[in-house]
Amino acid sequence: MTDTDTLRTPPASRAAVRATPGVAVIASVALVELSSGITQGFLSPLLKGLTETLRVTAADLNWISIANLLASVAFTPVLSRMGDLYGHRRVLRWNLAIVLLGSVLVGFSRSFGVLLAGQILQGAFAGFFPLLVGILRNRGGDREKDGDGESRRGISYMVAALVAGIAVGLVASGFVARAVDSPTAALWVPTAAVGLALAVTWPLLPESPARPGGRIDWAGGVLLCAGLVAVMLGLGMGGLPGWEWTSPRTLGCLVGGALVTALWVRVELRTAEPMIDVRMFRRRNVVTVSLVTVTFTVPMIGLQVANPVFMGTGPAEHGYGLGLDPFATGLAMLPNLLAIAAGALAAPAVAAAVSDRLTLCAGSLLMAAGYLASLAWHGSMPLFLAGTAVAGLGIGLLQHSTRTLAVESVPHDRTSVGSGINELLINVGGSAGAAIVLTVFAARTPAGETLPELGAYTTSWTICAVVSLAGAALSLLYRTPKDREARS
Repeated sequence: MTDTDTLRTPPASRAAVRATPGVAVIASVALVELSSGITQGFLSPLLKGLTETLRVTAADLNWISIANLLASVAFTPVLSRMGDLYGHRRVLRWNLAIVLLGSVLVGFSRSFGVLLAGQILQGAFAGFFPLLVGILRNRGGDREKDGDGESRRGISYMVAALVAGIAVGLVASGFVARAVDSPTAALWVPTAAVGLALAVTWPLLPESPARPGGRIDWAGGVLLCAGLVAVMLGLGMGGLPGWEWTSPRTLGCLVGGALVTALWVRVELRTAEPMIDVRMFRRRNVVTVSLVTVTFTVPMIGLQVANPVFMGTGPAEHGYGLGLDPFATGLAMLPNLLAIAAGALAAPAVAAAVSDRLTLCAGSLLMAAGYLASLAWHGSMPLFLAGTAVAGLGIGLLQHSTRTLAVESVPHDRTSVGSGINELLINVGGSAGAAIVLTVFAARTPAGETLPELGAYTTSWTICAVVSLAGAALSLLYRTPKDREARS
C-alpha cells in the first residue's frame, strides 16, 4: 500500500480490516457465493413442471436464462467499478439487497412475466464474484508478494462454493417440489439463501483498505450496456416468429448493438477514467483468455435448460429422455456439479504443474469429450451422467483459470473491474449459448407441442462440442509470462 492509499483509507476502515479474522472472511465469502449458486441452480429441477404451471413451451423457458444474463450484463460493469471506487463491502451489501428483492418477486410469481422480472433483478448476482475478489485481494498483507498466489487459492474456494450452492439449490428446490403440495413453493428457495447471506455477512466482511479515488464513467457504462443488450436481444429472438434473421427487428438489434458497442470503444479511448480500459485488449493474453471464456460459457449456460428438461422427459411418452421427477433431476445433475468443484479446486495445482496454457486447453478438451459422450450415449443414464461429469471437470478448470488470469491482468485498485470483465464475458457467451439452443429448440418443436424432438438435443450437444474444440485451439495462443513460470 502506498502512502497515498493510506491517506485515502479511513482509520476505522483499516481497523476493521485488521480486526476481521481470516476464517470469518473466507466463510463469509463462501456463504455469499453459496447463495449465488443456489439462486442460479434452484430453477433447473422445476423447469419441466413450469411448462404446465405457467403454460409456456420448453423453448420459452430459455428466456429465463436470457433475461437473467441480459440483466447481468447491465449490472456487472457498474457494480464492479463502484466497488473499486466506493468500497467492495458497501456495494456488495446493496448488491445482495437487489438480488433479495428479485428473489422475493420470483417467490410471489404466478405468471411468466413476473418470474422474468424477478430473474432480471436476480441477475445482479453477477456482481458478487468481482466484489468478493476485491475484498480478498485487498484485505491486507504483502499484496505485491503474496497477492496472486492467495488470490488463486481464494478463487478456487469461491468457485467451489458457487458450485456447491448450485447443488444445494438443485436438491433443495427438488425436495420442496416433492414434499410441498404447491407447484410454486420451491420458488422461495433463493429468498431464504440470499436473506441468510445478507444477514450473516453484513457485520463480518471487511471493507477494502484502499480507495483509488475517481468517478463512475456513466456514459461508458450506458453505452456498453445498451450495445451488448441489443446484440444479445437480437441473438436471443433471432429465428422466432416476427424475429426472422432477416427481419428489421433482428437486424436492427444486431447492427445497432454493434454500432453502439463500437461507439463505446471510441468513447472509452478518449475518457480519462473509463468504465473498462479497452487498451487492455491490445494484449495477446487478454484477448486469448477473453475468447476462451466465451467459448466455454456458450455450452455451459446454453445447456442449462436443455439438459434438465431432457432428464425430466419420459421416454414412454416422448421416445427419449430419462423420465426423472424434479428431485431425481436435481440428484442427476450432481455428478456434473461435483466435477466442476473438483476441477476448480485442482486447477491451481494443475496450472503450476503444466502451465496456464495447457490447463485452458485441457479444460476445453474435457468439455468437448463430455458433450460427445452425451451425444453418443444419451439413451443410457449412467453413461449420460458420466459424460456430464467429464464436461464438468473441464468447466471447473476453466472457471478457475479464466477468472484467475483475468484478475492478474489488472492492478490491485482495479481488481473488481478485471474480474467484472470476465464475468461480463461469461454472460455474453452464456447469452449466445442460450440463444443458440433457443433457436434450435424452437425450430425442432412441433406445432402445438411444448417439448422438442430428440434432434433438438443432439444438435445442441454437437454444437457445444464443436465450440469447446474451438476453445481448445484458441487456448494454445496463450503465452505464460516468465515471472509466472518462475513462481510455478
